[in-house]
Amino acid sequence: MTRTPPLSDQVAVVTGAARGVGALLAQRLAARGAKVALVGLEPDELATVARTCGPDATSWEADVTDLETLAAVADAIRAHYGRIDTVVANAGIALGGPLLDADHRMFSRVIEVNLLGSVATARAFLPALIDSGGYLLQVASLAALTPAPLMTAYCASKAGVESFAHALRAETGHKGVKVGVGYLSWTDTDMVRGADRDEVLREMRARLPWPANKTYPLEPAVERIVAGIARRSPHVYAQWWLRGMQAVRGAVPGVLGRLGPREVARLEPRLAATAADRLRPVGAGGAAGAGGSAVGAATDGSA
Repeated sequence: MTRTPPLSDQVAVVTGAARGVGALLAQRLAARGAKVALVGLEPDELATVARTCGPDATSWEADVTDLETLAAVADAIRAHYGRIDTVVANAGIALGGPLLDADHRMFSRVIEVNLLGSVATARAFLPALIDSGGYLLQVASLAALTPAPLMTAYCASKAGVESFAHALRAETGHKGVKVGVGYLSWTDTDMVRGADRDEVLREMRARLPWPANKTYPLEPAVERIVAGIARRSPHVYAQWWLRGMQAVRGAVPGVLGRLGPREVARLEPRLAATAADRLRPVGAGGAAGAGGSAVGAATDGSA
């Protein structure tokens, strides 16, 4: 069995690293001795985070949906460090509200960034990971385990990346690459705080059953992710209770189908009255993830 190198001997790439989960994850990996390369769409913020990660850290501007640019960045990172051992596909955006109220361009952009951006990340970095016998961690979400109304784009994209990562694990295992899926519930990031500024969405989330109705602190969540990366785990759970959701996930759609319509019907007048407020993104990183559109998106890949 090939020994997993300690983090202190690794080069780690984190996408969506300008803020939130990605930024703190880069910092914590650097604190464990890894050389970190931060990838994202906010060069000033990326550079600021990189400076907190030590002299070996670097930052690279790239849109994860642009495979040509991302592949060039992957080659440049590999040339700079000589190898790449771990890649965390963390970049993600979110949009809330009913499907029929959503701007279709923005809905499509969520799928493009979260799902196709993860595919492009794997395509760009797998050659280096095959050479190093490395590890790809795909950040998914509670939304992959338990779909929810008013989050259709996000749930679809995160269910997609979960399935993609499971399939990729079987496809690349014989090449020495390990693939993991990371699950996070609502975590205290710009993305979640932005969603909570929407009074109707905040109320709906507060009525979810415990423990899914809580916002969890960022630091312990990231520490659990770092521990999973160090073990190259196939499943990484940022909150302890998410592991248990695997056992009951098959029952969730049925329960949701019975209870969800009542909640959405109760909120529908207020959702209609505030629909225009949801054409814009959640989170402070919104403009960067919009791909030049007038509609923005968050880029911290957090929940």
